[in-house]
Amino acid sequence: MIPVKSSRHALGQVILLGAGLVVLTLISATSVYLVNKAREDSRWLLHSMEVENEISVAQLRMRRAESAQRGFLLTQRAEFRSAFDKAASQIPPSFERLKALTIDNPYQQQLLKQMIPQTNQRIEQLRHGIDLTQANRLNEATEIARQEADHDAMGQIRDLAGKMQAEEGRLLAARTASADASQSLSASITSIGSGLVVVFAGLSIFLVRRSSRARDVAEAQLRDNNLNLESTVEQRTSDLREANEEIQRFAYIVSHDLRSPLVNIMGFTSELEELRGDIFRRIAGLSRPDRLPPPATEDPAAVVEPVLDEPDKQLSQDFTEALGFIKSSIGKMDRLISAILVLAREGRREFHPAPIAMRDLIENIASTVAHQAAEANAQIRVGPLPDIVSDRLAIEQIFSNLIDNALKYLKPGVPGDIAIHGRRKLGFAIYEITDNGRGIDPKDHQRIFDLFRRAGPQDRPGQGIGLAHARTLVRRLGGTMSVASGLNTGSTFSVTLPAAWAGSNGDKQP
Repeated sequence: MIPVKSSRHALGQVILLGAGLVVLTLISATSVYLVNKAREDSRWLLHSMEVENEISVAQLRMRRAESAQRGFLLTQRAEFRSAFDKAASQIPPSFERLKALTIDNPYQQQLLKQMIPQTNQRIEQLRHGIDLTQANRLNEATEIARQEADHDAMGQIRDLAGKMQAEEGRLLAARTASADASQSLSASITSIGSGLVVVFAGLSIFLVRRSSRARDVAEAQLRDNNLNLESTVEQRTSDLREANEEIQRFAYIVSHDLRSPLVNIMGFTSELEELRGDIFRRIAGLSRPDRLPPPATEDPAAVVEPVLDEPDKQLSQDFTEALGFIKSSIGKMDRLISAILVLAREGRREFHPAPIAMRDLIENIASTVAHQAAEANAQIRVGPLPDIVSDRLAIEQIFSNLIDNALKYLKPGVPGDIAIHGRRKLGFAIYEITDNGRGIDPKDHQRIFDLFRRAGPQDRPGQGIGLAHARTLVRRLGGTMSVASGLNTGSTFSVTLPAAWAGSNGDKQP
């Protein structure tokens, strides 16, 4: 890869990810706006329901006052007079609250200006009838009540209240439609944003893998070339440096540019999930006002699902399904980004050679997974192992990964047997990890060492980076890794390392 071509690739990748950042930022801003609009719609829905409720309360109090007056005319009992006084005293506060709630609606204010005087006049008429009855002028009070019934003053008041309720019903329907539209659009925008995150992350992974393959090819060519051809070595080293710099740039962009909108989208998704229950409970109440509320539960923290009509129920299911897909996609994307960052950090770490007692190191690793081995009904046998001089942390990571994989992919129902042994040969130490597990198809022997690639049934947790990471560490230590395996015949991983590595075989990546 020549420098000009590498620079073009890097520029194209930066432009691509920059465009992705702009798009995702716009989607995040749109999601914020839609969430705020959904909250505003919910507030207006509650406002309309409060107005309707207050109108109903005022009518109820008028009916109570009228019923109490009639009861007093018929029986002259003091409790009816008390009931009338209580109902009459509660009517003015109801109208004051209605005036405050409908201050933004001139039509409702006009209706109130008509209804309040009529209501006050009616209350005074009822009170006058009670006063006449108390003065033993029952016949006169009865005649006045009959005349007032003929005028149907209460009917006029009910008509005005009905007009107010009709107006609030119209506003409630419009606001409900607006809230539904906001919720649907917000879910769509969030879904699109999640999809774009996955697409851009997929492109980033593809570019990282391409750079990794290019680096592997360059390393193979360097080993095959004559070491005395310094110009060829210098050119290949330059290619490796550029490939690794691309990986570092991608890791930086992924960690700082993709994770931020990913966190925003997850936050907005959580807010939508919190709003879901409130919205659909209100939709349930609005679609069937006469429906009884759901029964209370003994657990105050329990969430009671609203009883919805079939179309609303389908909408609720679609909404929940969309949120689940979004959260699942975001979780997968976050795990992939974390895996990329792990590889990037390991690529920057400097190695420090030190004497290592390999048998002690392997036995220590075996003891840390003893509980896992017991659960899998497996034994780990450690044979003679030659000591080496190498980077201790890298060696622990290599063999921990191989032993963990051996335990992870044992055959179900078969006692596991994992053996580790080694030998020296021509200045190298060769270690073999053998198991009797499910094995690996020969056509997948190279696939398992590729970044984010896995073979066989995907029934075990993992991101496909363990063996790729282990092979990278082995190569940086100047060694090689290979596998011999077949389906249902177990596997043997061979690791060949310099017996006395002095830190001169690529301990620090260019």
